[in-house]
Amino acid sequence: MDVYSWFRRSLSRATRTTTTTVTAQPDDELLYGVTDQLLDFVKNFSIDTFRNFSLPEEEEEDGDTPGKDLSDWQQRHALLVLSKLKELSQLRFKLCPRFLKDHQFWTIYFALVKGFVAKYELHAIQLDKLKQMRLENENTPDVAACEVEMSEAKQTTNVLPTISEEHN
Repeated sequence: MDVYSWFRRSLSRATRTTTTTVTAQPDDELLYGVTDQLLDFVKNFSIDTFRNFSLPEEEEEDGDTPGKDLSDWQQRHALLVLSKLKELSQLRFKLCPRFLKDHQFWTIYFALVKGFVAKYELHAIQLDKLKQMRLENENTPDVAACEVEMSEAKQTTNVLPTISEEHN
């Protein structure tokens, strides 16, 4: 193995290690935006908060599909908030399905808490995209390295005839 190949492989391993360290997962509550400020805000919700919220007409007409239109991040956030705040669980129990469908409840909830959770959700989306890009990069061959190795091989084959001609 030549020095260039060794250096390229070492650099590739170091980059992967550094990337893995940077994207280490913080605890779930922080990752999903379940902060004390959010919990204090949500504790103030009442039945009227949800019943008086006006939904767009297509939201009101949709069928009752639990978790409909919720992203994976929103579903995980919802589970964490429900486990942390019994008040929200009780409020949801009182409202669904008597007054609201489950997906309507969550549509209203996320509209109300958007200011608290938007940056966390955006951060999670960015992390997911970085993970996908890293996986794609690891799964695709290193074309540039192959091209360099091929050009080095061509140079070696081009040099050999020249050297043998000089000895004739």
